[in-house]
Amino acid sequence: MNSTAGLIIILEEQKIPEKDGKKIMEYGIQMYSLRDITDKDLDGALRAVAEMGYKTVEFAGFFGHSAEEVRAMLDKYGLVCSGTHSGLGDLVNNFDETVKYHQTIGNHNYIIPGHDLSTKAKLDEFIAQCNEIAPKLREKGIELGYHNHSHEFIPTAEGYEIHKELEERCDVFFELDTYWAFVAKRDPVAEMERLKSRLRCIHLKDGSPEGKGCSLGQGAAPVKAVRKKAIELGVGIVVESEGLDPTGKEEVERCIKFLKDCDAEDAE
Repeated sequence: MNSTAGLIIILEEQKIPEKDGKKIMEYGIQMYSLRDITDKDLDGALRAVAEMGYKTVEFAGFFGHSAEEVRAMLDKYGLVCSGTHSGLGDLVNNFDETVKYHQTIGNHNYIIPGHDLSTKAKLDEFIAQCNEIAPKLREKGIELGYHNHSHEFIPTAEGYEIHKELEERCDVFFELDTYWAFVAKRDPVAEMERLKSRLRCIHLKDGSPEGKGCSLGQGAAPVKAVRKKAIELGVGIVVESEGLDPTGKEEVERCIKFLKDCDAEDAE
């Protein structure tokens, strides 16, 4: 249990499976990484990531599929929904139906992937809405989270930092996008340590310091150190790779190979 500025945020302890006393990593994938095929063939995209060895998926849209259809796809390929990137508006405008959808697909992490927080008034309104909705959502077995980009860590013209405001005033957990923290010139490992009581999962991503993404191990971000810190903290690792180089499928396959090589190094 963590208390922050009068807010009580309860997170389940994350458990990493072990075998012979060693942790076995089960990596997840943010399906936005395969956005070149998910809108046309979500079933095929899920089949592909399962065959590569990903164990969990984080959705970025359902492309007209019913909750029952999505759950059937997950069950067919032995996948678990680790979270979704979904807008706050769906909860504000259609709470009951939205909750039912996410309960059906087995989602316990409703993650807002960004929001228009360009003014203090908009930030204040967002925080108020989250603080009203989060306890209601928690009663339904779902936690409300926030996923950052780089700008939340950069002081605004008025001198405040959006992420700091969320930390101090907003009833959400954090899905730290470690790459965007890196682009904002933060040490992602240090940020993981700092936010660990509010950290439920991370995005593991690579790219240049200027914000151009690439497959894991091919950029400048400290992805090996981030992976090790996530294992230490016991938080979920969700891979996101945005380059579509030359396709999303090929890029995320390179990512899982990189991670399996890291696992092999750990086992030596």
